[in-house]
Amino acid sequence: MMPRERLTPKEIQVATLVWEGLTNREIGKLMSTTEQVIKNHLRSTFDKLGVWSRLELAMYVASHGGKNWLDESERTVFTMARAAAG
Repeated sequence: MMPRERLTPKEIQVATLVWEGLTNREIGKLMSTTEQVIKNHLRSTFDKLGVWSRLELAMYVASHGGKNWLDESERTVFTMARAAAG
């Protein structure tokens, strides 16, 4: 199993938003949750991907396709969430 396949849909969404340059606070607002929940997702994602920082996570996403890192169903959910957040 590839490391990315171990991630939950929320972890994939958070990782993609980190890659886009959003802060934890901005991601929390966009996903209608708290900054602490985002930190928890990040900690879990770091462990699953073997990265140590937001920068390493962003580089991981970039080196694995960036926007194309999301599959079609994830991209649809991601787009709908962003639209709902305004």
